[in-house]
Amino acid sequence: MSGAVVEHGGGAVVSFDLPAQLLAIEPPEQRGLTRDRVRLVVANPTGSVTTTFRHLGRFLCAGDVLVVNTSATRQAALDVRRADGTQAPLHLSTVLDDGTWVVEVRRARGVDGGFADGPATDVRPGEPLHLPEGRTLYVDRPYPDPDTDSPRLWRAVTESGVHVDAYLRRYGRPIRYGYVPKRWPISAYRTVFGSDSGSAEMPSAGRPFTARLVTDLVARGVVVAPLVLHTGVSSPESHEPPYPERYGVPAATARSVNAARADGGRIIAVGTTVTRALETVADLNGWVHAGRGWTDLVLGAARPARVVEGLITGWHPPEASHLMLLEAVAGTDMVQRAYDTALRDSLLWHEFGDSCLLLP
Repeated sequence: MSGAVVEHGGGAVVSFDLPAQLLAIEPPEQRGLTRDRVRLVVANPTGSVTTTFRHLGRFLCAGDVLVVNTSATRQAALDVRRADGTQAPLHLSTVLDDGTWVVEVRRARGVDGGFADGPATDVRPGEPLHLPEGRTLYVDRPYPDPDTDSPRLWRAVTESGVHVDAYLRRYGRPIRYGYVPKRWPISAYRTVFGSDSGSAEMPSAGRPFTARLVTDLVARGVVVAPLVLHTGVSSPESHEPPYPERYGVPAATARSVNAARADGGRIIAVGTTVTRALETVADLNGWVHAGRGWTDLVLGAARPARVVEGLITGWHPPEASHLMLLEAVAGTDMVQRAYDTALRDSLLWHEFGDSCLLLP
């Protein structure tokens, strides 16, 4: 695996309380908005302002490079029958190079079919998980540390010949957590950039972009450069740091980033996923090199950003490990100011919520 694990030294410094009424429970389209009409907090060293995402171009300059994630969200949630006969949701986090599935078994639904809130804690090695179409997964060992006492993710083995994306298209559905009470189609969980299937959850920082907005940015002289990082299953209950994720940074993107840096342009990452991928292939001087593989890099106080100079991101809950990454790019004071502004102006949280642009 590439990248390096960095200790995060106790977590993020940013602190706030999140009122329940600020959780986005449905896509903005259901609130009568186009994707680019969600609100946007722009924070820089002199202050912060709340505007609309479609005005993003006013805060970028010709020669800036906007780096986007082309990973497309899979229908990564499946219903499985466990060894005791109970039905439970299963989240497919990723497929490893040897074909092993990395999965999270969620708690079984109640008799009313209600939401399963949290990972199951009674999964054991060797347990069969019966999937649709007569397929069976066999639980192997905890992931990524096989010796952990309380695993959330497990490696699981299935018979060969399963075409994962085709299987998920037929039997899967998008992963959905408890703050979203209704199911939405996979189109609600994909971004305008998504072309490479592989993410368990939406790279949601890119969701507010529309084709029209991207065209406007390009017309202003902003360079849009792609990379891919396939997101795994997050941990909304325990806020663990991210696990290893598959990424690819093309040579053309590396050249665009390095040329912009040499000419004084800024490198703006669309999301924590882009930041993680770019920083994985950045050398000590912040120059980017093409690469692909698996990254286990964790950004934080001990490993600040070297190449990313601005960040578009959604809003993360208190104690989320993503906050450490935001601080690694923009510093604690700016991130705290942005969150204070979001709370003051009642912005909405999570993947269907509002947005933030950090420009340190």
